[in-house]
Amino acid sequence: MTTIIKPNSTVLFQGDSITDCGRDRNDPHSLGRGYPLITAAMFSALYPEHNVKFLNRGISGNRTEHLVARWQEDCIDLKPDFVSIMIGINDVWHAFNKNIETVPHEQFADNYRTILQMIRDHLDAQILLMEPFVLHTSEDRALWRPDLDPKREIVKRLAQEFDAIFVPIDSIMQEAANKLGPGFWGPDGVHPSPAGHGLIAKSWLEAVGAF
Repeated sequence: MTTIIKPNSTVLFQGDSITDCGRDRNDPHSLGRGYPLITAAMFSALYPEHNVKFLNRGISGNRTEHLVARWQEDCIDLKPDFVSIMIGINDVWHAFNKNIETVPHEQFADNYRTILQMIRDHLDAQILLMEPFVLHTSEDRALWRPDLDPKREIVKRLAQEFDAIFVPIDSIMQEAANKLGPGFWGPDGVHPSPAGHGLIAKSWLEAVGAF
């Protein structure tokens, strides 16, 4: 299979702490310690002749509204050829752990659509969307489902609307958790373990036809 990522492309990873994963804010080329680093390393090993540049602008704690606020600087101005986005779990989680009012589904969709429309209006870039996920490492995590699942469906519909690649990370994580337990893939149900990051990277690479 031939990858859809073209030679000499710039790939941008965007999202929250799952994407951020400790990247060095003082180094614009830092990829952090999570799936962006694993993805970039594996892709570059498989396709060294493609000379693809990878950037990470994930920021811990971000919700969709934060991406809207910084999208010009942290996406459009970077002129990526390929934009990978995983966002949404904080739009759910913060209503439980920070007593912040949950983000209504309509607002979530509007925020997400805004950044996707900006890409379409200002860039000639392929888009890849990964749905937000939660692993049921504790009983309270299951309580997020009534809010999370409709947001997952919104991401899937937006992927169709904007002709983006859709990666069903929540479904992939649930299937993996059925084999080894959710804690193996993400101890707190939100932040992946090294194996969890590896699984996201593997799913990403398969989605772009890297192997």
